[in-house]
Amino acid sequence: MRREQIDLIFLDIQMPQLNGMQFLQSLANPPLVIMVTAYQKYAVEGFNLQVADYILKPFSFARFLKACNRAAALYSMKICGNAPEASGNYFFVNVEYTYVKIIVADIDYIEGFKDYIKIFLLSRTKPVLTRMSLKSIEAKLPVGTFIRTHKSFLVAVSRITTIKRDFVCVGKTEIPVSETFRENINRLLKPDK
Repeated sequence: MRREQIDLIFLDIQMPQLNGMQFLQSLANPPLVIMVTAYQKYAVEGFNLQVADYILKPFSFARFLKACNRAAALYSMKICGNAPEASGNYFFVNVEYTYVKIIVADIDYIEGFKDYIKIFLLSRTKPVLTRMSLKSIEAKLPVGTFIRTHKSFLVAVSRITTIKRDFVCVGKTEIPVSETFRENINRLLKPDK
């Protein structure tokens, strides 16, 4: 790894001197990694380290092939420059090691939970969950099209149907308005001031 460019590593947990997770954490710029292990308990930690896949031993050839295909798709996105890059109309987010295209005009609102966000879309019944901060997603959105109503909520201005004292409505969904961000709502109501 010091001498060559490595594209993909198949990594076990139990190894001499250093376990697989410690090894992965020690890499400054890790390549794609597929964890191959008998230990399910490290799966969450593996995904937090953004491994391409996590295969439990024993596994079938079909499961192995699926992991390889997933890694190949991620590698292709990385090489071709199709990894998440913002555009005026859309951007990509990583959802379970697959890049999902989010069309800005399709967003109703976004809710933040520490290191994760849920993106609620007009076209989907379930929100898109991705590991990202509300601040970083806000930077991807066109200026003036979304409004912060609360430390945990970003709302598409065009989707707001009703404004009340302590919340705004997007259809039938009530989204809280905190004191900290009330001025944003006031500016919406009085755009000339």
